[in-house]
Amino acid sequence: MSFQVHLKPSGRSFNVEPGESVLTAALRQGLVLPYGCRSGACGSCMAKLLAGRIRYEGDTPPALEPSDIEAGKILVCQALPLTDLSLETREISAAADVEIKNLPARVEDIQPLTHDIMRLRLKLPASERLQFLAGQYLEILLKDGRRRGFSIANPPHDDAYIELHIRLIPGGEFTHYVFEQMKPKSMLRLEGPLGSYYLRDESPRPVILLGGGTGFAPLKSMLEHAFHIGSDHPLHLFWGVRAKRDLYMQELIQGWLAEHPNFRYTPVLSEPEADDQWSGETGLVLDAVARTYPNLHDFDVYMSGPPAMCDAGREQFLKLGLPAEQMFSDAFEFGADVREKAAKSD
Repeated sequence: MSFQVHLKPSGRSFNVEPGESVLTAALRQGLVLPYGCRSGACGSCMAKLLAGRIRYEGDTPPALEPSDIEAGKILVCQALPLTDLSLETREISAAADVEIKNLPARVEDIQPLTHDIMRLRLKLPASERLQFLAGQYLEILLKDGRRRGFSIANPPHDDAYIELHIRLIPGGEFTHYVFEQMKPKSMLRLEGPLGSYYLRDESPRPVILLGGGTGFAPLKSMLEHAFHIGSDHPLHLFWGVRAKRDLYMQELIQGWLAEHPNFRYTPVLSEPEADDQWSGETGLVLDAVARTYPNLHDFDVYMSGPPAMCDAGREQFLKLGLPAEQMFSDAFEFGADVREKAAKSD
């Protein structure tokens, strides 16, 4: 038997299935409540129980003091409803609402995705989770004080590991370390989440997601989040790379196509090689979008990739009727800037 949870002051409600925590159910349905460790140790998810009854698996979570319990506070990451509930808690609806953390992380595994792109999966301490919005990024803090930014490629609900897609940059000290020396169990320090580039899942408009190279990483997070919350808005991914060998995770994308009828995918090769035997779109990915959607007035567009691509996209899409407030971009800077970003940096 499922139970309904009503949130105040927002007035929104959601259902919790048997054996599911309040937090897990909220995240599954696209409602982002504050949380930290998801193990009951930090207290970040504390809410006031206004009506109803809950239970915990095992002992009372360690972050709950007797005074908290007396005041009617519960931890939604561990709370299992016994009845319908009314809770007083805030909801996270913008990047400014998410707590930025400075945390150690252990490299769980390293996997090559292409000849010059590596996937890292990072494990945080057992008592910590990094809460973020789909599309945000984090920064790796180097020992000399420099920072290297990378988009988070996993969706917010799947946060047991942090997934990064790192491109090898010629002369890039950190990316050469990743490709040539980094091993599983290596330790890093990170700070995040950062950035105002995230999926506005409350928008009723169809969505175009446009990525250049490793700009696919934040779009992957956005798409998996949209699928997870059951979004039925049309979602069209355009991915521009040089040649066929630069496309990765194609089996994953084909699975999305098979499972989600509202999803479309258009890969675009700017310099296909002779043995690619490519019959799909070629040229600039921006032009492929314009050919497919000559009027963008009723769309939301998300762009992530090189600055030149994002700058040209803004100019081109405004001419196609896209309102500026419906355009979101994340340009990946390369070089010595403090926030080089996303697959974005060296």
